[in-house]
Amino acid sequence: MSSEPTAKADGAVLTGVSETALMTLQVRANEARRPDSILDDPMAIRLVDSIDFEWAKFGFSRRQDMAVRARAFDTEARRYLTDHPKATVVALAEGLQTSFYRLDTAGVGNEFRWLTVDLPPMIELRRKLLPQSERIEMCAQSALDFSWMERVRTDDGVFITAEGLLMYLQPSEALGLIAACAERFAGGRMMFDLAPDWFAKGVTRGLLRPTLRYRVPPMPFSMTPSELANLANEVPGIRAVHDLPMPPGRGKAFNAVVSAVQRISLFDSVRPVNTLLEFG
Repeated sequence: MSSEPTAKADGAVLTGVSETALMTLQVRANEARRPDSILDDPMAIRLVDSIDFEWAKFGFSRRQDMAVRARAFDTEARRYLTDHPKATVVALAEGLQTSFYRLDTAGVGNEFRWLTVDLPPMIELRRKLLPQSERIEMCAQSALDFSWMERVRTDDGVFITAEGLLMYLQPSEALGLIAACAERFAGGRMMFDLAPDWFAKGVTRGLLRPTLRYRVPPMPFSMTPSELANLANEVPGIRAVHDLPMPPGRGKAFNAVVSAVQRISLFDSVRPVNTLLEFG
């Protein structure tokens, strides 16, 4: 007996900032399909193959930047979980990231817990398409609704990720979220990324876009490495701020450029940043 093929999920239910999750997913999946991939992400491939969407609207997707970013977040989460194997990872605006599944096979044990915080359409899509686990809890609300904090176990450590989130918030919202996390989760850590100011302004003004058919949502928030370092002096509860280097990507030219940009302070104001906060 033949069975009917399973209907794909409709990716068009995601709009605005949520739709960017599809773009980053596509890039990670394409990278994962490569024989020389820098990111082992079979769940990303599974997700792309399960979603009906006009992927071509995003334009060129054979790039590695999103995979390199994912590796950076995985590295810091894995480091924290090695020292705090029963910690809770809180993924704010997680989108269609598949970090839990990569970390679950990364040798950090199977005791850590996961809290996904995202808007209802995204949570519905994740519930439908991703394998469930008793260690995963989902919270269908905005990351700016701080009631999600009530769900976080703090006894065994907390690692908060805001991958691809803060740049889309207003400055007061982004800084308010950081301050609330610092106040609530002493001893924990928070990691986020930001685009440089020139790129954020270009996106916001519609000058930088992947294709004529797709415009990335405005990015009102950005900070330089020196401005981020000063958060330790301005925000109560932040004990340390780390400007993290990008992990290696694929290709000598790519890695040489990334390394130079990160080592030479002249480029600090024009490069993207990955930031790790330690809460005291």
